[in-house]
Amino acid sequence: MSDDTVDDVRAGGDGPTTDREWSQKDYHHPAAGWGAALSVARVLGREHTVVSGTRAMLTMNHESGGFDCPGCAWPDATDGLKLDICENGIKHVSWEMTPKRAGREFFAEHTVAELETWTDFALEDVGRLTEPMVYDAATDHYVPIEWQAAFDLIGATLRALDSPDQAAFYTSGRLSNEATFLYQLMAREYGTNNLPDCSNMCHEASGRALQAALGTGKGTADLKDWESAEALFIIGVNAASNAPRMLTALSDAYRRGAQVVHINPLVEAAARRTIVPHEIVDMALFKSTPTSTLNLQVRPGGDLALLRGIAKAVLEEHRTDPKALDEVFLERHTHGFEKYRELCEATEWSDLERQSGLSETDIRRAAEIYSRSKRTLISWCLGVTQHEHGVDTVREIVNLLLLRGNLGREGAGPSPVRGHSNVQGNRTCGIDHRPTPQFLDRLAEACKIEPPREHGLDTVDVVAAMNTGTVKVFVGMGGNFALAAPDTAFTAQGLRQCDLTVHVSTKLNRSHLTHGRQALILPCLGRTELDMQQGGRQSTSVEDSMSMVHLSTGRKRPASPYLLSEPAIIAGMARATLPESSTPWEWYVDDYDRIRDVMAKALDGFEDFNRRVRRPLGFRLRQPARELVFHTPSGRAEFSTAGLPDVIPASDDVLVLQTMRSHDQWNTTIYSDNDRYRGVKNLRTLILMNADDMRARGISEGDLVDITATARDGTTRSLHEYRALTYDVPRGSAAGYMPEMNVLVAHNDYSRQSDQPLMKNIMVRVTSSGQ
Repeated sequence: MSDDTVDDVRAGGDGPTTDREWSQKDYHHPAAGWGAALSVARVLGREHTVVSGTRAMLTMNHESGGFDCPGCAWPDATDGLKLDICENGIKHVSWEMTPKRAGREFFAEHTVAELETWTDFALEDVGRLTEPMVYDAATDHYVPIEWQAAFDLIGATLRALDSPDQAAFYTSGRLSNEATFLYQLMAREYGTNNLPDCSNMCHEASGRALQAALGTGKGTADLKDWESAEALFIIGVNAASNAPRMLTALSDAYRRGAQVVHINPLVEAAARRTIVPHEIVDMALFKSTPTSTLNLQVRPGGDLALLRGIAKAVLEEHRTDPKALDEVFLERHTHGFEKYRELCEATEWSDLERQSGLSETDIRRAAEIYSRSKRTLISWCLGVTQHEHGVDTVREIVNLLLLRGNLGREGAGPSPVRGHSNVQGNRTCGIDHRPTPQFLDRLAEACKIEPPREHGLDTVDVVAAMNTGTVKVFVGMGGNFALAAPDTAFTAQGLRQCDLTVHVSTKLNRSHLTHGRQALILPCLGRTELDMQQGGRQSTSVEDSMSMVHLSTGRKRPASPYLLSEPAIIAGMARATLPESSTPWEWYVDDYDRIRDVMAKALDGFEDFNRRVRRPLGFRLRQPARELVFHTPSGRAEFSTAGLPDVIPASDDVLVLQTMRSHDQWNTTIYSDNDRYRGVKNLRTLILMNADDMRARGISEGDLVDITATARDGTTRSLHEYRALTYDVPRGSAAGYMPEMNVLVAHNDYSRQSDQPLMKNIMVRVTSSGQ
């Protein structure tokens, strides 16, 4: 932006407005347990979904005719568990099943200018969208529009562009596999690979690292591996809030004697103990189970140094114990080991201690756990990936696994935790701005189109391109792009410069108000709702974070008779944009089996799709690296030799800020101003700081502070009058909530390795407000 300083565009947090007194008191209860049960009861009551929500609990994540949770991508239980659910999943479903409605009467009563002053909680709390709406600039209102007229507006605008590359087609992680395939087919038949998605902001680093190291962009471990591992390393994960069903795996691991090591700047609730709600006896007796055997509070970005320290210790042990390394595995299946050994040996312990923020003793404790385990699994999330060196860190995870042959056998392997229900399926089924020639060749043959070959724009590029005017149309399938993307003001400015913005959504959100000169809101069916087409009731499929593909079938009556399914909306847009297309868009929508039949021809691993997906648990996509088949240049697993990054700010007055969700939040959807597991009530505009850092700045508990981030280009972005709270975080670091703090992440501050925004690596100065 032209100004040197950018301030937050909205005061206050994105949760509900409250005049209740805020508080923070450390949470000492088990994760899940009765706290989760009481929270679920309150949510069902507040949303008036006690009956329907209870019914939903009995069908969510079931293999026979149930619907897939629209929350996280944790795999469904393989043992027939009848309550394979969690607190946040129930919140998500209840939020979707609410009886509240945002119909034409609501939009007639409120201008967009007025709605812009509402909190994001208030916008979504209006309820489900009921019919397509178009923005009327003369009155500053959204007004009803017929579906065909909406499709015609999209088609006419897209056909009028000078180039297909002036449009971008964004995807959130909730889109089904079938809708995903149609969406990317539409974009590519139209002529662009501008297919940004939420993965660009979350696990892009994981995909690139795993592809380079193993020849696959996914983890190799499955749920059975979690159940048989002797050691689990959980890095940069807040499981209790972001993947709560993982608590079952962690408590089971502890009970069978496995070592569970949590590595995170914050010791989260999931890293202490839990009571799993479906374990009725434990609930009745208030009996909790530990979920860790070791917690290491690494400094933000210090994970690579810790991992290299573990590897260095294991290599030192090998000097006296040949069994410390799997020499046969290294010789047969890896490439570059000797260079990696030399790198580890040349790295000084003092540097590893300084960059990790841990002592050599602590690092060696972790190394001893790793070297004693015959089957080790390493899992990670955004605490690893949202850094400049995220790709290098994931590759270091693979390096460590390779040393002891922890690949291609039960109970071992890399296991990234995907945050949204089908974000992995989106990528598998074609949402990729950098498609491979092999994928495009197969798509061309199966669908009889000529897809573009040039790489498209990712999320960061699209935000920049909207601001320069080179992207003029933005289409979003789900999500809340205006809040999820970095540099909130810059993103909003770009969206407002578009000729047309289109959002396919279930509820009103900030992106609908941050609109182009023309704008459409297109309401779609939710995951829980019955999808009836000409061929009868339809099911869609999703892929979880461990490559299992299974069907999801909604049963609830749709929130409005005017809702369309995502495949139907995509087909309508495609036909209006490509009137001469020979692709049978309408025929596909009549029966989703027809979409799956063409996917079986176009996508590797989806052969015989319709039959296999109807198995009780679906099917697992083949992972060549799990079978020790590596599609790398050497045909082997590749060691990497990245340098040790310097993650310590040059100036002592700078803190490394990491953004995160609260517990009562899912992505940009905020249910309340509380964060139970961090002991926060009635407050979101906060920053969690180390007590010594607060004292050094003359800041007392609860003081109002200003937070200023300095970008790489020297510009600054600020938030004002946030509460500073003492919390157990490493010295030199701080933490706060997204999306409020996304304003601090400059659009140019993204990893040059992964192109991910640096959401966990924001350089800030914190001062008392009014100074």
